[in-house]
Amino acid sequence: MSEASLPDEQTQAASSSHTRHRSDILFAFAVAIAIYLAWKLRRELVLIYVSALFAVVLTPVLRFIMKFHIGRWKPGKGAAIFILFVTILASAIAFISLAIPPVIHDLHDFALEMPTRGPQLLDRVHHLPFLQHVNLNALNARLQDFASRFATYVLFSISDWAKTLFDIITGIFLTVYFMLEGETAYSWLLSLFPVEMRQRLDSTMARAKVRMGKWLLGQGSLMLILGICSTIVFAALRIRYAYALGVLMGLFNLIPVVGAMISVSLVVLVAAIDSWGRVIGVLVFYAIYAQVENSYLTPRIMQTSVDLAGLAVIIALLLGSALAGVAGALVSVPTAVLIAVLLNEYAVKPETNIIAADSGEAP
Repeated sequence: MSEASLPDEQTQAASSSHTRHRSDILFAFAVAIAIYLAWKLRRELVLIYVSALFAVVLTPVLRFIMKFHIGRWKPGKGAAIFILFVTILASAIAFISLAIPPVIHDLHDFALEMPTRGPQLLDRVHHLPFLQHVNLNALNARLQDFASRFATYVLFSISDWAKTLFDIITGIFLTVYFMLEGETAYSWLLSLFPVEMRQRLDSTMARAKVRMGKWLLGQGSLMLILGICSTIVFAALRIRYAYALGVLMGLFNLIPVVGAMISVSLVVLVAAIDSWGRVIGVLVFYAIYAQVENSYLTPRIMQTSVDLAGLAVIIALLLGSALAGVAGALVSVPTAVLIAVLLNEYAVKPETNIIAADSGEAP
């Protein structure tokens, strides 16, 4: 090699090193900007992610609807989505039309009887062992103060409720669009990866999709069990609107933790109208059922449906609710399934490789 070519090679090496450092700096700035944008748009990104996951989870239901046919007509994907949402809307309207009129009638009667039943209710409360030495007048004043503050809070939080309602409507529309055009979006995202990686990633995501779709079956089983058990217990305790409250208990079981708090509080409030014994019965029933569901039903059913360990399901629920509240808890288990499938494919080493590595042989 001639001495004249050495400066040229050194110049090229220095130029290549300078270009590499500049690209690394630009990449670092791009990552920082992406993280900043993701943080600023976290609400919207969570909404998109939740809608996409619900579209994946509802895919088995769409396929089930598409199997039906009337004569030669078979519903396509658009018709199946329409049938699904019409069925959900019709069920909600039927439930409201059957459950709300008795409640309105009883509220009207309660308002008429309030002047006579109010003192009786206060006297009943005063005879409770732990409330005998409580000043009911001071308690009443505090309750009125709390009611006024709560009304003020509700008034000022109307904008937040409007945002929540807007997010729900937007999420429904996004879910529909993901159902209709999800395959196109998935193909576009898959095209961003190198060709040699696409087939493996595609097969991995297909396995995850199947397992994530089974989550709805497991969650539906838990909702059905709670709804049936609640209806039977409420009817046995002779609680008003036992059937409607049982349905609500099952439906609200879709929302981890928060759903149970809302439904149990509602049942306790209804039971307290007639008897404190019924309140105790409701609390005892749900305390026992919660232990059975958390320790036995959820781990067994979810492990059978989505092939996740019970501990993984509980941790996923805790992390999901901590990161994104109710929406995070809703999609925590499907997300855990997706992560588990990706880890099994790309991170977990097969046992044959581990044995070969320990013995010093090639796998």
